[in-house]
Amino acid sequence: MTTARRRPYGVKGAPYALPSPATTLKRARSAPYLFLLPATVLFLLFFALPIGYAVYLSFRKVQVSGLGLGAGARTEVWAGLQNYTDALGDSELVAGALRVLGYGCIVVPVMLGLALVFALMLDSDKVRLTPFTRLAIFLPYAIPGVVAALLWGFLYLPDVSPFYFVLDRLGMPQPDLLDGGPLYLALSNIAVWGGTGFNMIVIYTALRAIPAEVYEAAKLDGATPLQVALKIKIPMVAPSLVLTFFFSIIATLQVFNEPTTLKPLTNSVSTTWSPLMKVYQDAFGKGDIHAAAAQAVIIALATLVLSFGFLRAANRRQKQETAR
Repeated sequence: MTTARRRPYGVKGAPYALPSPATTLKRARSAPYLFLLPATVLFLLFFALPIGYAVYLSFRKVQVSGLGLGAGARTEVWAGLQNYTDALGDSELVAGALRVLGYGCIVVPVMLGLALVFALMLDSDKVRLTPFTRLAIFLPYAIPGVVAALLWGFLYLPDVSPFYFVLDRLGMPQPDLLDGGPLYLALSNIAVWGGTGFNMIVIYTALRAIPAEVYEAAKLDGATPLQVALKIKIPMVAPSLVLTFFFSIIATLQVFNEPTTLKPLTNSVSTTWSPLMKVYQDAFGKGDIHAAAAQAVIIALATLVLSFGFLRAANRRQKQETAR
């Protein structure tokens, strides 16, 4: 029995023929876009499209004719910049922004300071049980923000908190952490407790990337551990500090879980305590989704300007130090 003779490779229509160089180059150029296609589709559907829709809603408003009853009594019309001007003149939104500013002045320095101290301590040769200590510091970050706020809210309530029981037994004063000025400390403590571990890991990773020869040269020059930390470690992890500060600014401007969770426990937290709470209240409490969209866009722009303004200033300073 004889078999059909195969045509040589390269001949048109031949089985198992190799693709031409042009086809191979075309496939190689299109391959990265095929890998990026799923992520691009998800980005457009769940990120870009909602943002675009929010911007669209921010330029619209509901016009009510007559008593607002019946078909066609409420129509959506073009509002221009009216929602933005109303948002910028809203005293509740401005007051919420000022409260968040005071909250951030406490959270960001304390959280980054503790993260830097913990990272430097873990990077020391004299520290023992480093894996366990690192996990213990990072573990609060793994707890959801709502759960953490509920936990601390239980500890803040005088009637159920074990700390207030101990203070009462010792005859010491029992401050109300959910009222007045201490409320800022109570909310800041929740954020610091939950965010220090993440920032510590970022800084600690940068410290572990520093070559050991740098430390050996400093020790040969007679540098003390404190001098090594201040003169070598901190300057070399400055990019990580900038990154963590960048993340902290964004998280501070978007604070929502902590005050919302503690609101049922105290009358000091209003429904518009933070800007995002004001957006939520206008959108789902008052039903004015167009004004809420304008406020959300303003918050996003403020976050963008502050964040990238800080990054630009940090990069400029780094270039000036490099030039020296």
